Amino acid sequence: MEKQIMHRFTSSAGIMLIKQFEGFSKVPYICAGGCPTIGYGHKLAANEQYDSLSEETAEQILISDLFGAERAVVRYIDVELSDYQFDALVSFTFNCGAGALQRSTLRQKINYQLYDEAGTEFLKWVYAGSKKIIGLVCRRRLESRLFAGILGEN
Repeated sequence: MEKQIMHRFTSSAGIMLIKQFEGFSKVPYICAGGCPTIGYGHKLAANEQYDSLSEETAEQILISDLFGAERAVVRYIDVELSDYQFDALVSFTFNCGAGALQRSTLRQKINYQLYDEAGTEFLKWVYAGSKKIIGLVCRRRLESRLFAGILGEN
């Protein structure tokens, strides 16, 4: 029997986490991965042109962009997830892409319910190109901790 896919939404805390790590830019810039980007990590499509963006519009675009990441997590993860785990995976998927989640050992370990091992898999995704990015190191640590349900600890 085929898995029935019900949509699930990122919590407000998850959205705040993503906004924190993406940062806001009202004007287009080239991200560490080499993509034209604006707002809260929105990768500009070839047919999109923005000279500037309000935070309100950027947040609406983010919510729309998150839909794809949320859908990928629901589609590729076969086990029940807590809200923390779901938010951590949506943040990861929003940043790395649905294909990265689909192909990852992270996904495999979660689907085999190897949650402790899965938490360490986040920490492998800290490169843009072949360059280690300190912002990604920080993001993956927090995603890993969020996935484990460890919040506010040092």
